[in-house]
Amino acid sequence: MNPRRKKRLAIISVIFVGVAAVVGLVLFALSQNIDLFYTPHEITKGKDDTGLKPQIGQRIRVGGMVKPGSVKRNSENLKVSFVIYDLKDEITVEYEGLLPDLFREGQGIVANGSLISPTRVLASEVLAKHDEEYTSPEIAEAMGKGKHEKPTYTDEQLSGSGKT
Repeated sequence: MNPRRKKRLAIISVIFVGVAAVVGLVLFALSQNIDLFYTPHEITKGKDDTGLKPQIGQRIRVGGMVKPGSVKRNSENLKVSFVIYDLKDEITVEYEGLLPDLFREGQGIVANGSLISPTRVLASEVLAKHDEEYTSPEIAEAMGKGKHEKPTYTDEQLSGSGKT
């Protein structure tokens, strides 16, 4: 092999190794920052199709309905804990900060955070749905709901002259 070809081969090899290292570092960084969506049932029992459960310390996104009567606020600081549930299981979410204005009991929420025990999530962000008609597809599926249908009323019901 002549010296010119050796030099080209060395340059191409260095470029290839550099690109592979960059791709490897990017994939590693992405895997550390990915938030997978789970329902309370999937956190406690694992995903239905794979049985995969989140590990303690893993960053996750969890969604469910806020259990009525479960919201506990610390009067000395902004710490709040509440229980979210689906039709099968429930977990406790702990959060420090201001909750969204639309947050209330009996409503669907999504919390971003990390799993600190098999049934507790330390949330870094809490998101509430924006109106009464919307429920995220994941939460609706977990709760066993189909599409929400608006109730239909007769003219008598609307005018108030109907029997009640």
